[in-house]
Amino acid sequence: MASSSPRAPYHILMIAPTSFFADYGCHVRILEEARTLQELGQKVTIATYYKGRDLPELEIARTRPVPWREEYEVGSSRHKIAFDVLLSWTSLKLALRRRFDLIHAHLHEGALIGGVLSKITRLPLVFDFQGSMTAEMVDHRFLNPDGPWYKPTLWVEGHINRLAQAILTSSQHAADLLEREFDVDARCIHPVPDAVNLGFFRPDGGLSQAERQARKAALGIPPERPVIIYLGLLTDYQGTDKLLYAAAELRRRQVDAHLLIMGYPNVVHYRQMATDLGLDGWVTFTGRIPYEQAPQYLALGDIATAPKISDTEGSGKILNYMAMELPTVAFDVPVSREFLAELGVYAEPGNPHSLADALQSLLVDPERARSLGQRSRERVAEHYSWEQAGWHILSIYDRLCQPAEKARPRAKPMTISNPRAEHQEGDRL
Repeated sequence: MASSSPRAPYHILMIAPTSFFADYGCHVRILEEARTLQELGQKVTIATYYKGRDLPELEIARTRPVPWREEYEVGSSRHKIAFDVLLSWTSLKLALRRRFDLIHAHLHEGALIGGVLSKITRLPLVFDFQGSMTAEMVDHRFLNPDGPWYKPTLWVEGHINRLAQAILTSSQHAADLLEREFDVDARCIHPVPDAVNLGFFRPDGGLSQAERQARKAALGIPPERPVIIYLGLLTDYQGTDKLLYAAAELRRRQVDAHLLIMGYPNVVHYRQMATDLGLDGWVTFTGRIPYEQAPQYLALGDIATAPKISDTEGSGKILNYMAMELPTVAFDVPVSREFLAELGVYAEPGNPHSLADALQSLLVDPERARSLGQRSRERVAEHYSWEQAGWHILSIYDRLCQPAEKARPRAKPMTISNPRAEHQEGDRL
């Protein structure tokens, strides 16, 4: 797909208020957006916290470290105030010393920093919205929804949501949330759903059958058992505890399966929980999996699960599952419906018994499971390509950076999947 007219590339200051790169969630969206924009000829500089994994293909500018919080990884924390002050300073120095065309800020802290820089530098601001800040703080148990700070935090979030000239959302549900709950002008909202690299996430994971069997053996997975896989953060708001309760229910029912849980943090906590539930020999924890190795580990699964409970955050792991031709069981929340549509097998949100029912329905019907997996890859190929997302982002940059009479569309508009316009008969168990 080619641009409608040649032009110099944009130089983008991307603000990432997190320990980029880590192997989960929002980091993957930041990474894939930056990679895709560079592949389309743009230049990206990422300002981020002092911790994180450097990637050779990306220019990353880090803050100075803070001596009192060296082990910070994920989640809401009062220490992030200090991190964000340092990130503001790093971003300001970059913006004043170098020539950028626009600011692309991730998450609400990034949008707040970007909003100030936008006023100082007069550069347009794009806000990459990946879920409600207030809802995330509640999910992380950092904020009490009945406490005195809830409404002020919601007010601050609403103010941040209106700082940018354009907002990219990781789902149509998030776009609806901004318009409905925060009264954001619909003309500023652009759904750019999470996407997936189909060449990277492919069903065999780049492994032969013998290599997959050898890797299963190394992980202690019995070769005859079907494997349920999860890859992501291990936290209660991601549904890790519900998944273990569901696994214990499946074992109680004497359903033949093995659970492979991949990710971090809190591995020790959940491993002990699995032991207490009688799951020794039935579940394997790998710890952190580098993103570059994700397809090789996902290829070990027969069924995938995404038991996330949040109503507002994205769930990009579902698209990776779908690209791997893995039939997917998820709690029945809007983002899961948006990605999976009628191809998902759904459980009542937060209910481990319903989750066990949904998993069991696929374990006892492998033919149906294979069919759902194959059709899932076809769906992501049609709706969720990073290249398509990249051209859409560039068209938004054009509208902000070029005079209206000169800016022309770079590409056809993205094909956005709307679950409300599709069949809604995905199984709910």
